[in-house]
Amino acid sequence: MKTLFTAEAISKDGRSGTITSPGGLLDLQLGNPLEPGLEKRGPNPELLFAGAYSACYHGALRNAAKKLGTPLAESKVRAMVSLLEDDQGGYRLAVELHAYLPGTDQAQGQRIMDEAHQTCPYSKALRGDTTVKLLVD
Repeated sequence: MKTLFTAEAISKDGRSGTITSPGGLLDLQLGNPLEPGLEKRGPNPELLFAGAYSACYHGALRNAAKKLGTPLAESKVRAMVSLLEDDQGGYRLAVELHAYLPGTDQAQGQRIMDEAHQTCPYSKALRGDTTVKLLVD
């Protein structure tokens, strides 16, 4: 396996703290929806993950559409990431991915989404521990 690049981020003070990157491209104060008064201070980790996953999956979706011979124009991907508490007092994520694929019928849209889910690195990383729902809008 060949490493293409490595991203690095540093957090301080957990979910209610900050996230920075050594090069300065990332410098965020986090908000925490679980702590009143901090929820609107900045993005929370799940919001950041939703943005990153939607962008990564959208790239995989465009590649899958091309592979399947279906041109995509003005497509959009919406990721919804929920933080869940399990019965043991631990936490996990649930994800829904919605794709808006104008000009594509439901069946072909689902084929494209399924193919993208097989190749997207975020989808691969989540297999086995996180439920990821794929929905064509």
